[in-house]
Amino acid sequence: MKWPAYAMYKESRVQWLGDVPEEWDVSPIKFLVSTPVTDGPHETPEIFNEGIPFVSAEAINNGKINFDKIRGHISEEDHKRFSKKYKPKLGDIYMVKSGATTGRIAMVETDTEFNIWSPLAAIRCNSKLVDRHFLYFYLQSKEFQTGVELSWSFGTQQNIGMGVIQNLAVPIPSIPEQTAIADFLNRETGRIDTLVGKKRTLISLLKEKRTSLISRTVTRGLPSGIAREFYLEPNTRFKDSGINWLGKIPDGWDIRKFSREVNIAEGQVDPEREPYASMVLIGPEHVESRTGRLLRQATAAEQTAESGKYISRKGDVIYSKIRPALRKVVIAPEDCLCSADMYPLRGVRVENKFIYWFLLTEQFSAWSVLEADRVAMPKINRNTLNELRMPVPPLPEQSAIAIYLDRETAKLDKLVEKVDAAVIRLQEYRHALITAAITGKIDVREVTTA
Repeated sequence: MKWPAYAMYKESRVQWLGDVPEEWDVSPIKFLVSTPVTDGPHETPEIFNEGIPFVSAEAINNGKINFDKIRGHISEEDHKRFSKKYKPKLGDIYMVKSGATTGRIAMVETDTEFNIWSPLAAIRCNSKLVDRHFLYFYLQSKEFQTGVELSWSFGTQQNIGMGVIQNLAVPIPSIPEQTAIADFLNRETGRIDTLVGKKRTLISLLKEKRTSLISRTVTRGLPSGIAREFYLEPNTRFKDSGINWLGKIPDGWDIRKFSREVNIAEGQVDPEREPYASMVLIGPEHVESRTGRLLRQATAAEQTAESGKYISRKGDVIYSKIRPALRKVVIAPEDCLCSADMYPLRGVRVENKFIYWFLLTEQFSAWSVLEADRVAMPKINRNTLNELRMPVPPLPEQSAIAIYLDRETAKLDKLVEKVDAAVIRLQEYRHALITAAITGKIDVREVTTA
């Protein structure tokens, strides 16, 4: 839908704000608040597992306070002491004023007792001068965020002072018009958010389907029609594997010890020396959880790597032994290095691609999490992995399973990418709509509620 512009505009005299409707005013934040902009305590209190929720920058995301991401809890005594300076109130607006997420905004939507730390600036609107929802949307606009970026300073990290925040400009229409704009944006962003939520649910379902497909195929074999496509007899008879986490497997498959089927590389090299410094170095942070996808590549020199690394040959399976529940595994795209937190694996009597798909199954994940829980630092050590019993189909079936899963997961990945792209477009539209309405680029006063 295309909305009309206002009839006349004037200069706001704020470079990053641009023109505003002729009848609007422009005011610094400090003239729109009922109390001066403030922040939480600058001391570090003792943090507990229970008590009064203590909110900091990491809990501010998507315009909300995520209480699952709070710093922890503080004592009732500290809460009372901190509340003498500032006590959260329904409708207050927070802005992150230091760190990587400087500029993020959230509104208090609960009467539950909590407190905030110093990285958050608290803005309490004077309801006679500004509608809090109008200001909340404005602080998320592209123009305001540009003003924040132009105003912050850098020390060890980016930050913006409360004195600077108080002087940032806000375009101000009449209170009824502010309310109309806020109501419009609440309604329209709500519709967009509902659609985004449905698409994210679809993405989750597609990812679950992908994992289920891998787990079923690697442990139960190919569907009958697909088996015939590869000139294989379908698996119709099954036997107990004798392994609780694995269950039944096709009658013609074996259960073999991992160490008999797979070599785990030993011996590390110095990544500061050539030719190793020029080789791609893969660490757990470069691999996407549960998908087997390599997210990015960089050489050992580019990563200023120092400690010993393993050599991986093109086609090797690289498996992260740290935090097994993340299921980080990838095929080496070329001769490369991998970090000491990963194992390069190479099949002896089993195909590398079958090993790769096996390590992405729910069954292997169940085993790895169980084994990792037995040590203080969740990881799978070499001896533990060598003792693993794994299902092994005949080689022709291993190859067919690998080809089939490559093909089918690629289709699902393409669908996920398509839906992901739609989510990004919706979020971009949401942001553009907020910016256009809240700064007067479009006139939404006559928009119906239908």
